[in-house]
Amino acid sequence: MAEAERIIGTPDVDDEAAASAEPPKGKRKIAVLFAVALVAYLLDLGSKLLVVAKLEHHEPIEIIGDWLKFEAVRNPGAAFGMGEAFTIIFTCIAATVIVVIVRLARKLYSGPWAVALGLLLGGALGNLTDRIFRSPGVFEGAVVDFIAPAHFAVFNLADSAIVCGGVLIVLLSFKGLDPDGTVHKD
Repeated sequence: MAEAERIIGTPDVDDEAAASAEPPKGKRKIAVLFAVALVAYLLDLGSKLLVVAKLEHHEPIEIIGDWLKFEAVRNPGAAFGMGEAFTIIFTCIAATVIVVIVRLARKLYSGPWAVALGLLLGGALGNLTDRIFRSPGVFEGAVVDFIAPAHFAVFNLADSAIVCGGVLIVLLSFKGLDPDGTVHKD
């Protein structure tokens, strides 16, 4: 009977057991995405709590002379403090990015893409948390920035995660690796 089932194409019990023993490829990558996002988010959240508790309303801390300081800054705008009047728009953009990444996660079969999207998700969640829960009010909150390199904008760990995730996505795209794990050559 088993021979007839193989000829017809019906799997026997051994084939089904072998197929179910392999972990689903997609779920493993989704776990990587959410693990990276969680680590990025918790590092950002923890650093901001520490900065608000210990550094806000105090003198900046010099890390490497004038080259790098930790300085608590509230940023209601986007990068480089631009767009202060559009805080609600940045909040909506961050929320949209989060929804898109979560929806894309269902088709995720690439480890490097999982890391890149996890960094983006964790960073977006970190800054969105500030926009929702920090003063002056819900969806108008200012983001806590504190890493202040000389002659550059002040930023935070969420911003760093977003930039690193974005750079990784560009590199993966140039290599031809798609989120579903396929490689294409143009």
